[in-house]
Amino acid sequence: NPLGVPSRMNLGQIFEAILGAAGKKLGVKFATPIFDGAKLEDLSEWTEKAGLPHLCSTHLYDGETGEQFDQPATVGVTYFLKLGHMVEDKMHARSIGPYSLITQQPLGGKAQFGGQRFGEMEVWAL
Repeated sequence: NPLGVPSRMNLGQIFEAILGAAGKKLGVKFATPIFDGAKLEDLSEWTEKAGLPHLCSTHLYDGETGEQFDQPATVGVTYFLKLGHMVEDKMHARSIGPYSLITQQPLGGKAQFGGQRFGEMEVWAL
């Protein structure tokens, strides 16, 4: 997705994918500083050493038709971490429960068996 980079990714993630692919091929692990890490020249050097196409640009194919897409895409290896939030910990429902004596509105929060906040956008949607 060409919109993935400007809206959701930063260049560090692209660099990580390229260095990850080169590192996997060469059996090398990379560690770079956050703001003063690998430069574009370094990426080109490592992909060349690994025998990969320039900046890991690869032509992809449509899964249904088998046709090759017009533009190449960067394909690499990145790290993923499992998120600590689990659905069963987050789930909360309320039919009736305690109310505030002052405002007569439901209490807030899961721990107090409170209600879900009805925000401004939800109010105007009614």
